[in-house]
Amino acid sequence: MLWSLFKIVLFVVIVAALTLGAGYLIESSGGIQITAGGVEFTLGPLQSVIAALLAILAVWIFLKLFSLLIATLRFINGDETAISRYFDRNRERKGFQALSEGLMALASGEGRLAMAKATKAEKYLHKPELTDLITAQAAEMTGDQKKAEEVYKRLVQNDSTRFVGVRGLMKQKLEAGDTTTALKLAERAFAIKPKHEEVQDTLLRLQAQSADWSGARKTLNAKLKHGALPRDVHKRRDAILALSEAKDVLDEGKTIEAQEAAISANKSSPDLIPAAAMAARSHIAQGRPKYAVRLLKKAWQAQPHPDLAAAFAEIAPNENAQDRLKRFRQLTAIRPEHRETKLLLAELNLAAEDFPEARRSLGTLAETDPDTRVLAIAAAIERGEGASDAVVRGWLARALTAPRGPQWVCENCNTIHTEWVPICSTCNSFDTLSWKTPPQSETVLPAGAEMLPLIVGSLEDTSPEAPAAEDGEVIEPDPHTDPVVEAAADPEPAVDQPEPEKVK
Repeated sequence: MLWSLFKIVLFVVIVAALTLGAGYLIESSGGIQITAGGVEFTLGPLQSVIAALLAILAVWIFLKLFSLLIATLRFINGDETAISRYFDRNRERKGFQALSEGLMALASGEGRLAMAKATKAEKYLHKPELTDLITAQAAEMTGDQKKAEEVYKRLVQNDSTRFVGVRGLMKQKLEAGDTTTALKLAERAFAIKPKHEEVQDTLLRLQAQSADWSGARKTLNAKLKHGALPRDVHKRRDAILALSEAKDVLDEGKTIEAQEAAISANKSSPDLIPAAAMAARSHIAQGRPKYAVRLLKKAWQAQPHPDLAAAFAEIAPNENAQDRLKRFRQLTAIRPEHRETKLLLAELNLAAEDFPEARRSLGTLAETDPDTRVLAIAAAIERGEGASDAVVRGWLARALTAPRGPQWVCENCNTIHTEWVPICSTCNSFDTLSWKTPPQSETVLPAGAEMLPLIVGSLEDTSPEAPAAEDGEVIEPDPHTDPVVEAAADPEPAVDQPEPEKVK
């Protein structure tokens, strides 16, 4: 309100001043006389002021026209001028509009439209670092891999877009299955941006697939250094890589190096079952059974597993069944209620031919949690206690169709593996295998069943016709005369086969 009033007052004052000045000039005498070409011009005071103002205006217009002429000549010459800046702003506006439309088309899944808009934007902007990226992604969307590869190669030539180009080429090679080239590109991308998590994960996976365990451990350390991996996860995965490295050394025949690497892997992650088993065997090979016992007990406390029991059995491979049962008590006493402990005790008592104790060790697993291994042990108990062949066959028939029990299962794709591996053979995921019961029955035999002969040996034929076994000797049953083997070899049980008797 006050500002509006002030402007009105100022306008009135200016008009009044101009009026007074014009009146003063009209009333005053004198003027200006100008003679040009014999003609004399006489101007009064007011006319003189107006003529001066017109002269100033004419000079200003002349200077502007002269500046415009100079700017036009410079524009034609290629120099930057106001005219060139005007056209540049106009082109920039059109270019960014085309770029925006290209991004929208890319987000909408319209690949060809996105490429057209990117080409138009490049025409106006001359910024290939922006438009080439849209073109490459749009080409991939439309399936034009050749065009996308061509654009990514152009991006590699520019310092500011080199990482984007290398990463794009790496992903293309991965999709094409060229892991060798993809590994080299991943290493180059990692060298450009070592903090990039996706590149870190890709490089780690490719190094593990190519068995470059040393390089994978360096990449894993870089992930820890840049805060992309929790310390506990790093510790476990580094142990996995160290274990894999130890296996490679073992394959090459360098036993001492393999032993040291296995022990190092176990120290990094004591709960890693394969590392514990390999480290225990390393101590056994070096004549240090006490270290192996202590290591296996610690691993059994974390998770009871058949591989640990197998390694524990190798500490004294020539002992008899009674001594083995006695020695295993220091392991089975750690977690007596665990399912694996009960199965292990049942197998050990079977080897010692203490069938009632084997039944007590097995408990109610045959009713509450039956699987192939449990039912096979139950069949062996029935046979050892003198049950009829029909009863034994009944247990074996149930075992043939029962779940396989805990196995090494990939958490990512649920693929079952017969033994632990650092990388899933199906989905190539790293560190995804867990010892658990698979979601559905598969045809892969459980590792626990494969470990049974190592721990307890084969059941001896107690028939009068069977030859007696000497101490420490295992008599293999004849598949043509042994009813248990004969039933196991016949996957189709008889229709009138009786149901197995209930476990006492």
